[in-house]
Amino acid sequence: MRRREFITLFGGAAALPFAVRAQQAGMPVIGFLSAGADNDPRFVPAFRHGLSEQDLVEGRDVALEFRWAEGHYDRLPELATYFVRRSAALIAAFGPPAALAAKAATQTIPVVFVSGADPVASGIVSSLNRPGGNVTGISLLINEMVAKQARLLRDSQPKAVSIGVLVNPSNVSFESEMNDAETAAKGLGLRAVVHQVTKDEEIEAAFADFVQKKVSGVLVAGDLFLVSRTKLIVALALRERLPTISNGNGFAQSGGLMSYGTDIPEAYRQAGIYAGKILKGAKPSELPVFQLTKFQLLINMTTARVLGVTIPPMLLAIADEVIE
Repeated sequence: MRRREFITLFGGAAALPFAVRAQQAGMPVIGFLSAGADNDPRFVPAFRHGLSEQDLVEGRDVALEFRWAEGHYDRLPELATYFVRRSAALIAAFGPPAALAAKAATQTIPVVFVSGADPVASGIVSSLNRPGGNVTGISLLINEMVAKQARLLRDSQPKAVSIGVLVNPSNVSFESEMNDAETAAKGLGLRAVVHQVTKDEEIEAAFADFVQKKVSGVLVAGDLFLVSRTKLIVALALRERLPTISNGNGFAQSGGLMSYGTDIPEAYRQAGIYAGKILKGAKPSELPVFQLTKFQLLINMTTARVLGVTIPPMLLAIADEVIE
């Protein structure tokens, strides 16, 4: 082989994405498909940690290839199909829309999901104990948190008469989240001002309406589009001096007043464990859906001071973490 040809071939191989070269070398590729955005530094390392617990190390035993829909759920079917065309060994799907897109794209490639929606009611699996088919994963039980979040928001604002609610109508569980929020608010003697949002400008308009209608706080539904807009939501909440609560603990860590929900990085770690088990021969149909049942309350006292909110001692006493 001529020197020029050798350099061209060598340079071309080096220029290929690592996951492509890994697959060419016989290393299994995991397609990491998220309905959200790559804006939380804890999630991917948690998934890698789960793989390592099954003695699978990225770059040595497996390759990861990432695709982020960034809250644009209409992109997910094509992104899932891409991994099918790539002959990925497994698709790890994060968020109900990603899980459904992966399930629709393949009946043979194993799929491990993380979902806040009820995975049976949303059609991701047929059963929690025996999922069947090629799909299993981790359930966050987000819908069960809405009533508690509304109560916590009211407890932080004892004189509240109304609360704002942000939901994404593109989410498969948005109707149940909206109904749960309205029911919870009514049970607490509050009026719920609900806004369905799918764009940044709709979030901004929602906050303007919340101010006009004098809501006392805002409940942000557990949706990956809304998670991907955490910075915008927190900035608007601080500007308008509105206390907010959402599910992921990253929300309070990013400046929201409170977070109440399951440990999302732990869900990613468990997904990594399941992915590792399947790559080692376990059948998805025989791995029951893992349900995270431990809830955490985080309160950001720096945000409370900025908002001029006095957090009742009762809430501080039950908080798992108080951020100063």
